[in-house]
Amino acid sequence: MAVEPIISSNVRVQSLTAGVSTLRYWAPVGLYAALIFGGSSISNPPEAIASLLKELSDKALHLCEYSILGALSYRACRHAAGPWVARHAVTMAVAGCALYGLSDEIHQLFVPFRESDPMDLVADAMGAMLGAWSWRWVEWRKRGASASLLGA
Repeated sequence: MAVEPIISSNVRVQSLTAGVSTLRYWAPVGLYAALIFGGSSISNPPEAIASLLKELSDKALHLCEYSILGALSYRACRHAAGPWVARHAVTMAVAGCALYGLSDEIHQLFVPFRESDPMDLVADAMGAMLGAWSWRWVEWRKRGASASLLGA
């Protein structure tokens, strides 16, 4: 007589739900990081982007793009990682984005007509911090608003 392991259907549903939840939070981070990588791979940016960079500092562009990455990373760390990471979500998101920014600057060393700039990395880290803290603040305000509605 063969012995079959008994697995509750509840366990299968929970693992499926956890996988979907993980994908829901981490897929935007991966897609946006791929978008940043793609942009960094372009040797000669299109004229529209080049003219925008003349008007604005490229540091402002780094700050904006990494603030989005920081917000997405915070969201994923807070809701789709373990409890320790969730408690330190801002720190983990900023550290992860800074490391990604470092890898992006190293990547640009190998792209023709591009150069690596340590100040870009500073702008990346500051943008990640701005994005992570902003998303945290939005969640905090949202929690406060829903708590006050429940208490009313």
